[in-house]
Amino acid sequence: MDIIIRNAKLRDKDELVDIGIVDGKIKTIGKNISAQGKEEIDASGKLTIPAFIDPHIHLDKTLIADVVRENVSGTLKEAIEIIWEKKRKYTNEDIVERASKIIKMGLSNGTTRMRTHVDVDTIGGLKPLEGVLATKEKFKDYIDIEIVAFPQEGIIKDEGCKELMEEAMKMGANLVGGMPANENNPSDSFEHVKFCFDLAEKYDADVDMHVDETDDPFYRTLEMVADETIKRDYQGKVTAGHTCALASYDNHYARYVIEKVKRAEMNIITNPVTNLMLQGKYDGYPKRRGLTRVKELIAEGVNVAYGQDCIKDTFYPFGKADMLEVGLILAHASHMSLPNEIEEVFNMPLEKSAKILRLNDYGIEEGKRADLVILDADNPIDALRLQATRLYVIKEGSVVASTLKETKFFI
Repeated sequence: MDIIIRNAKLRDKDELVDIGIVDGKIKTIGKNISAQGKEEIDASGKLTIPAFIDPHIHLDKTLIADVVRENVSGTLKEAIEIIWEKKRKYTNEDIVERASKIIKMGLSNGTTRMRTHVDVDTIGGLKPLEGVLATKEKFKDYIDIEIVAFPQEGIIKDEGCKELMEEAMKMGANLVGGMPANENNPSDSFEHVKFCFDLAEKYDADVDMHVDETDDPFYRTLEMVADETIKRDYQGKVTAGHTCALASYDNHYARYVIEKVKRAEMNIITNPVTNLMLQGKYDGYPKRRGLTRVKELIAEGVNVAYGQDCIKDTFYPFGKADMLEVGLILAHASHMSLPNEIEEVFNMPLEKSAKILRLNDYGIEEGKRADLVILDADNPIDALRLQATRLYVIKEGSVVASTLKETKFFI
């Protein structure tokens, strides 16, 4: 065995087990494996889980807050506008340096897969993509990165973006992104959606769009995306991020749209930390929370996960690439306090996100890829409550990060 993890606590087993790893895969799981490992790790009864997945982040924009002006209004619109000047001056070195810090942070927090949206528009051209592609190559042995070509400035109103999106797919973007609400009218939003699906079909790619990231109930592009998914037989291949307007719809229309989302077999990614900061900002009381209808979507059987989204940029001033931190915030904001609801939150950066990325090698089973995290916690509730230390992070059978925590008392 290359590595044997001894005395691991798995969520689905009452007794502690050993996990044997060979050639980057889980070879065997059982009690008291008699073989010896080249490296042995004693989990000491601590919770051992598959590694975390962040299905929605923006690596090209991270850590720019200190070099741009403040977002005085605190709105999504101003956040986007502030980036324009910085985006025109991007260099590969700048993007790689900033993104590298976040990837290392994510690895230390147990994340071994990310899906990043990268701006594609006539302001920055393809420079953001070039920088993230270079970052992906730099860390290819440590983290898997999927890239979404993201037309944040719109497609119809940003003349020339269509050609850039096509070029982005040729350069190595994995998915087609979109932001149909950021057009001048519903007709252009619909054309935006159709273009994204046309491009996805051409390159046999999945679709992952920013959808209705607003608290305005008159934005209705989620229904457009659901309809187009069904029309194209693209079920299971489409993800909608944010979907904040869903929380502002009246209940009748919200139920109607959620039913369509379910029939389309769409995934929904909520981004609680950013949307709690940006949405409902100018409401009087009672204030809207800015999140999509997480519990209602789950109740209807929709696959829901969450992402870090932003880290210290014009949209969100905080963040540390930590799925447990984001999960704890989501649990509070969405009132997910019952044991089964907390388990659901804990599953979001695990099995729920693996479904979004359509992974078939994920999980703690024999034959699966050995991407594992040992948490300094006994169960999922304590992992979230205590923001448990990631004692060991393993990627394809190799330890890529280890954190030891010691507190001394002088009392």
